[in-house]
Amino acid sequence: MKLVIGLGNVGIHFEGTRHNLGFDTLDTFAANHSMVWQNKDKFKAVIAEATLNKQKVLLVKPITYYNLSGSAVQVLKDFYKLENTDIIVVHDELALPFGTIRTRNAGSDAGNNGMKSIIASLGKDIPRIRIGIANEHSLTNDAADFVLSQFSREEREKLPQIKNEACDLIDAFINQPKLLHESIVIK
Repeated sequence: MKLVIGLGNVGIHFEGTRHNLGFDTLDTFAANHSMVWQNKDKFKAVIAEATLNKQKVLLVKPITYYNLSGSAVQVLKDFYKLENTDIIVVHDELALPFGTIRTRNAGSDAGNNGMKSIIASLGKDIPRIRIGIANEHSLTNDAADFVLSQFSREEREKLPQIKNEACDLIDAFINQPKLLHESIVIK
């Protein structure tokens, strides 16, 4: 079984923001695989379930708010008795330029509060897909304001390709026992 966690915030005023790129990527993955979202209060999440490559896969969007995602991930890990290697987190990354996607099998939170919460709950050895959101405005704006801002028109035009590349990495994670270190730059 694999858990694919997307980070984001619940609520209409967060839709389309940089910080919801994890949620948005999972929405694309769910649509590509005809998966349907269901609210699961006991797991503090909205979940879509399917069997892919003969393996049960749960897509998870925690409803705890971004910075508290670790509590929802911990509940799911404990319930399904999973190892950290069965879990991957998809999130926006302010430390990477927009259009860059990087995978990691473990590491620090790099200042990402959602990952900080997950690491506090599960440890540093959590596979992740980091999707860059930084641009020329990220250095001059408050980080919290920037991550909660909408993408520019030019960025929105590139988002489908970025999300599809990230979905390909999710498929690779599901189909391979180990996520390879990979870096993709979309121009």
